[in-house]
Amino acid sequence: MNIHSTKSELPAEQREELLSVLKVRFEKNRSRHKEFEWADVQAKLEANAGKLWSLNEMERTGGEPDVVGYDKNSDEYIFYDCSAESPKGRRSLCYDPEALESRKEYKPADSAVKMAEAMGVELLTEAQYKELQQLGEFDKKTSSWIITPTDIRKLGGAIFCDRRYNTVFTYHNGAESYYAARGFRGSLRI
Repeated sequence: MNIHSTKSELPAEQREELLSVLKVRFEKNRSRHKEFEWADVQAKLEANAGKLWSLNEMERTGGEPDVVGYDKNSDEYIFYDCSAESPKGRRSLCYDPEALESRKEYKPADSAVKMAEAMGVELLTEAQYKELQQLGEFDKKTSSWIITPTDIRKLGGAIFCDRRYNTVFTYHNGAESYYAARGFRGSLRI
């Protein structure tokens, strides 16, 4: 059981505050979602209390979540963390629980995969990360773990991305590594 399943609803005051923050961000960044209307997004959010809790976790940890797409087949809005740099409240993490367990000393507080699961979100894929970079310039000073293919993970590695020299790069590291400037970005479908 994860934290998400035990705290699925925000108190009314906190819910209203979050909706207000999301609305301001939505209006300020219209270029990310020109074809959507806030009233439609808000209606979807209000009908999904558990997902609103996850969005609040994204916000609380510095992710600045915003609408980046809509899936017509599933009738879901897609939110990504849109903070300029990897969210501050989600840095200094190794990749997954197995990597955390393998560290013998100087263990980080958590892993990106475990923290994302507890928040009720998913790490971005490489394709999603590149889509995000089409909407702005992100991770110019930080980097973000992304979902690592099983073949790479089985060999002890994990991958991350960043933006340098006006180019999006994908790199590798040992999954147990962690750095003060590396976190993760989440995605959430509502």
